Amino acid sequence: LDAATKGFIDTVKAELGEENVVIELQNAAGDSNTCSTIMNTFVSDDVDLIMANATPALQAAATATADIPILGTSVTEYGVALGIENFSGTVGSNVSGTSDLADLALQAEMVTQWVPDAKNVGLLYCSAEANSKYQVNEVQKALEDKGLTCKQFAFADTSDLMAVTQEAADFSDVIYVPTDNTVANNASAIDSVCRPAGVPI
Repeated sequence: LDAATKGFIDTVKAELGEENVVIELQNAAGDSNTCSTIMNTFVSDDVDLIMANATPALQAAATATADIPILGTSVTEYGVALGIENFSGTVGSNVSGTSDLADLALQAEMVTQWVPDAKNVGLLYCSAEANSKYQVNEVQKALEDKGLTCKQFAFADTSDLMAVTQEAADFSDVIYVPTDNTVANNASAIDSVCRPAGVPI
């Protein structure tokens, strides 16, 4: 996420000239309430453009303004993030951006290639991230088509992460995690449960 922000800032300054750009950088650290406060401040300040990094920031920006252009990055699926049914790839509002959605069928294929003897797959994700739910649903379909048994393990926030990870490790021959910021931020904690249990992630 930090690299995506830096890349955006560096490119805008290079394209427009550093002397012509004022960047107001705010970090909500993944907290949705803080995201909303920051976005409302941007709207009050009448900024020319909002770069929203990750789904909570994009959702807060889209709620805060229908007028100021919003560019999203590190967003997996815009239709899911913005509640657009039958999303075709065009938001149709002041929102645009890039997606980090990987080929989920290929990710499911990697699970079976790397852990060929696996029968039970745990799908671990944060329920507060809508794009994570989308990804685990798609990967679960692909894995079940290959004859594997899948079970989803969702944690609400870091307070129940360890307990849910332990449940997943107890069930699983291998654990799949999607592009999930909360999981990424707590990778070492998840590893501290799964490595002693001998469960690959």
